[in-house]
Amino acid sequence: MAHSHSHGHDHSDGHARGHGHTHSHGPASPHPAQPAHWSILRMTLPARLGAALVVSSALWAVVLLAMRPS
Repeated sequence: MAHSHSHGHDHSDGHARGHGHTHSHGPASPHPAQPAHWSILRMTLPARLGAALVVSSALWAVVLLAMRPS
């Protein structure tokens, strides 16, 4: 099933309006890359595994809390 997506506005007149900053690139070029303050790709393998363990433990805690008898 096709989905039509029209808003009735365009970005050609003042793309920077409402963003709080001005853009320095042309309308046809992509946004420039922003410096990443934190990236999982920069973490070492043990740090990634540790982070995954922490997140997984937190999610399991939520599941077990939700399943406890009342």
